[in-house]
Amino acid sequence: MQYEYIIPIVSYLLGSIPFGFLLVKLSGGKDIRSFGSGNIGATNVFRKSRTTGILTLILDAGKGYLAVAIAVLLGADPAWQAIAAVAAIAGHIFPIWLKFKGGKGVATGCGAFLALCPPAVGTTLVLFVVVLVLTRYISAASILATALFPVWAFLFGYPAPVLYWGAAGALLIVAKHHQNIRRLLSGTESKFVTGSRSE
Repeated sequence: MQYEYIIPIVSYLLGSIPFGFLLVKLSGGKDIRSFGSGNIGATNVFRKSRTTGILTLILDAGKGYLAVAIAVLLGADPAWQAIAAVAAIAGHIFPIWLKFKGGKGVATGCGAFLALCPPAVGTTLVLFVVVLVLTRYISAASILATALFPVWAFLFGYPAPVLYWGAAGALLIVAKHHQNIRRLLSGTESKFVTGSRSE
């Protein structure tokens, strides 16, 4: 296909739109990176404002979904669709607009992989909710659910390129959680409390 090589570029640029950062700024707030965990993602924004956090979640997931949807519209095969998903995740984690210091890619990955392989994402979301309810650690739920996503994709029979790139995207997200993993192991990770607006 003649346009396939622009897919990663477009997907990266879409993924790199820092919605959490922009929404907090536009609502008259300070730099979200100076608050809470210092992350631009929906979880940290939610601590600042529930409404803005939910909107950030929707938009971050939406940009991941759109990246894959554009690849589909361009007639890309499953391999290039999967590359689009990973490029969008990489854009969120390493946004060019914020000196390559972005979020953790969970919501963007969820949206991208929802467009790529919906049944696997459905199973992943169920696992996320179960782990979150049992532990109240968003990070633990995100890490475990993300790590097992390629397994669900395999069980649902998706082709090898989707599995390989899905694993690459999952690895990016899990690696970005390295600080959370250390805090989970040391018992110092913050639990998610819906009524709280700060850590």
